[in-house]
Amino acid sequence: MRRDARKNNINNNEMDSKFIKYASIGVAILAIILISMIIYSRSLNSETKQGTLSSKDLTNIVNKTTESTESASTEMGKSVNESKNELTNETTTNSTTNETSTNTSSNTTNTSSTNKILTTASTTKPSNTTTPSNTSQTNNTNTSQTQNETKPTPKEPTFIKPVEGEIVKDFAKDNLIFSETLQEWTVHTGIDIKADKTTVVKASEAGTIKSIKNDPRYGLTIVIEHENGYQTIYSNLLTSEFVVEGEKVEQGQSIGTVGNTAAFEIADEPHLHFEILKESIQQDPNIYIKQ
Repeated sequence: MRRDARKNNINNNEMDSKFIKYASIGVAILAIILISMIIYSRSLNSETKQGTLSSKDLTNIVNKTTESTESASTEMGKSVNESKNELTNETTTNSTTNETSTNTSSNTTNTSSTNKILTTASTTKPSNTTTPSNTSQTNNTNTSQTQNETKPTPKEPTFIKPVEGEIVKDFAKDNLIFSETLQEWTVHTGIDIKADKTTVVKASEAGTIKSIKNDPRYGLTIVIEHENGYQTIYSNLLTSEFVVEGEKVEQGQSIGTVGNTAAFEIADEPHLHFEILKESIQQDPNIYIKQ
């Protein structure tokens, strides 16, 4: 038992001595590493400072050298006349700058005084003054009312019979009548007024001669334009010697003579084929002719 206890003590002592030994070695190594790092960092900082200072010094030296070189070369390259011109330009520039600043200050003063006047005027503006928009609206309304009041209402034209005689063929636009010439039932867009050849034809209403033409169906034809979109047509004429195209005629003025030139009505007795149109649509002349 004593031997075993001694062995255990010996072993424990050996273990303690080994632990102390290894711990001392570890602490020594850590201390060496820390000291080495501190020394290295100090040396690195000092080298960096030295490098920075040296680069700054070099830059300053280079800049100073360049400036001195440039100024020396510039001064050497200038002639006496160039130096005089520079002095003159500097003097002119300074005077212009002074004038500009003077004008600017005067403009500022004028602007401030103008603003004061405008402010005073706006303050003293009467409260019952009519705004421009309302005034313009009122003027426009009055103008439109005046125009409506002064504008004359278009007068409907009144028509008279272009020749005196019996109506032998009536207006038939919506129903058919028999044509002796064509030998068929057909529409008739005007009225035929019986009259002897060479009977004078008169304008049914005042207007302008629009055209004088030879119509392939209704023979020699005169067209007169009137107000409000009306037209009158005079066909189956013998002559149109009394008027020309574009001429203005009065109601009852002679425009031609009755004939027998209408191919579609050649079998009928001499007569005037008369039509009234409104906006290019045939109307019944019996409704418009003043009896």
